[in-house]
Amino acid sequence: MKIICIGRNYRDHAKEMHADVPEVPVFFIKPDNCLLRNNQPFFYPDFTSDLQYELEVVLRINRLGRSIKQKFAHRYYDAITLGIDFTARDLQRECKAKGLPWEISKAFDYSAPIGTFIPKDELGDLNGLNFRLELNGKVVQQGNTANMIFGYDELISYVSRFITFRTGDLLFTGTPSGVGPVNVGDRLQAYLNDRLMLDFFIK
Repeated sequence: MKIICIGRNYRDHAKEMHADVPEVPVFFIKPDNCLLRNNQPFFYPDFTSDLQYELEVVLRINRLGRSIKQKFAHRYYDAITLGIDFTARDLQRECKAKGLPWEISKAFDYSAPIGTFIPKDELGDLNGLNFRLELNGKVVQQGNTANMIFGYDELISYVSRFITFRTGDLLFTGTPSGVGPVNVGDRLQAYLNDRLMLDFFIK
């Protein structure tokens, strides 16, 4: 199982990161050691002093697929949840400045907490899902999937040109603006259409 993460898929987030809006989807991979389930606490790693959250809508891939045509892409995922792409922002900045790959800042252990999956048929309009992240009871991120630059089907079709999807793979679809740091003792709660999906502490 692998985690495919889409970067800069919301214009407001690209702007806050001082980055160009992509003309085609940008993606990177997190391995399965990144998963954190069942609202287990996240332990702040000792290799960063600037750990930041990025809340994302996550699709669960339900079949094998390669070079998937966009018109068939909706058949390749069956459930949705929310997840957080934790990023060691200081390490990422350092790697980017040196022109190095920055997996070290994204692919570390337990850097992808995810909630319980909901069958997509239970969610109504998938292109109008509201989601938000609360940090210690204060809303720090909120978005709507209608504002994605590249929709689900376009993402699946594009990524599958390069990487074969397998059953159980996860697709993180990008984060809206409002990313920021967490500290030991913080509580993170994430909601999808006002349904609580994540509720855990930083330790």
